[in-house]
Amino acid sequence: MGMAAPAACGNHSHTTWNHIILVIAMVLIFSAPSVYAQCRILRCNSEFVAATLEMGVTGGREGSNARYCSALRSYALCTQRTARACRGDLAYHSAVQGIEDLLIQHRCPKTGPTAQPRPLPQAPLSEDGCVYEKGRAPDYLHCGVFGDPHIRTFNDEFQTCAVQGAWPLIDNKYMYIQATSTPTRGSSYSTVLTKITVIFKNSRECAELQIYQAELDNVPPAFVDGSMTSGDRRGHQSLRIHSHDPGKYVEIRATHIGTTLLVRQVGPSLSLSVRSPRAIVESYTPEQDLQLCVWGCPVSQRLEMPPAHLSTAAYAHCSSLLPVRDVYFQSCLFDLQVTGNLNSSASAVAALEDARAMISDPERVHLLTARAGNTTPTLPVVLAMSVLTETLRRAVSVPV
Repeated sequence: MGMAAPAACGNHSHTTWNHIILVIAMVLIFSAPSVYAQCRILRCNSEFVAATLEMGVTGGREGSNARYCSALRSYALCTQRTARACRGDLAYHSAVQGIEDLLIQHRCPKTGPTAQPRPLPQAPLSEDGCVYEKGRAPDYLHCGVFGDPHIRTFNDEFQTCAVQGAWPLIDNKYMYIQATSTPTRGSSYSTVLTKITVIFKNSRECAELQIYQAELDNVPPAFVDGSMTSGDRRGHQSLRIHSHDPGKYVEIRATHIGTTLLVRQVGPSLSLSVRSPRAIVESYTPEQDLQLCVWGCPVSQRLEMPPAHLSTAAYAHCSSLLPVRDVYFQSCLFDLQVTGNLNSSASAVAALEDARAMISDPERVHLLTARAGNTTPTLPVVLAMSVLTETLRRAVSVPV
């Protein structure tokens, strides 16, 4: 899967984005919980990260550099407002220096318009407070991303994406989720999920902006700021992380929007499963026009999954783990075909487990397609599929 998130400006956009992430990561790492009550640098950092991530999704359009410079000036203004409280704080001084560097790098005037404050989204909450489910029975939707990677959308469509890079999975009023895939070792066409970034946006009085990030071999049991809960209101936490398997599997609950996220590492790949009410999923604007969990992969980056020719042992392996010939069985065969590693089947098994936990109607769990039949495939297409995938990768992986 992949989209190199379009950068904000100029010919140095790819380098710029890496620089931004490095600067912000350093700032967040050195932010100490003891100064949160006085020094508001973490909020400045989070607002800038959220602004540039969203800008990255639509970057490259006319005016993006001006908007990026406005975001930088807003970041600088935020740090100025908290300067007195942050005196002597390493995170604050790192942020100030990073802003100076970026203003110079992008030739941004230090004076000029700043980004207009975005109104806080008004969550469709019940009168009972920051618990979405109270007093209502939401229509829940499910999205799963796993394997090479494969996507089951909120609309129960199933696709496989062909290209490496970073893509937005969800982008609405309440959360932004981005996934990154990279080529598997020794392969120029097979990819796996290696990074997942989740941003919970400010939601009225129930939750402040919070960030979670998982990478391959590092699925932390906490948000970026080190906390495991957030949005404390009258003894209730709107956001909570629970680690089921330290470093490998976490569950994130956002009760104020009735949403549950499961982040796993299964073998050499990450996976994500989401359960969210329809009203939350559909709370986006026309500008938020790229969401893989909503519309799936762009047509140019979809990879058809042709019938596979596998050894009897490989076919029997997937059949023993996934007896129903659904999209999860199909994914198991596909991943075995492109990796040659029997362990790659584990991602499809875990994704099916998550789907069972998140879909209330058992009849909807096993998503069937015309190609997920009961007949053993016989056409050898490993080479053809490899050529197709490599062609697609080259066609859309245009240097920035």
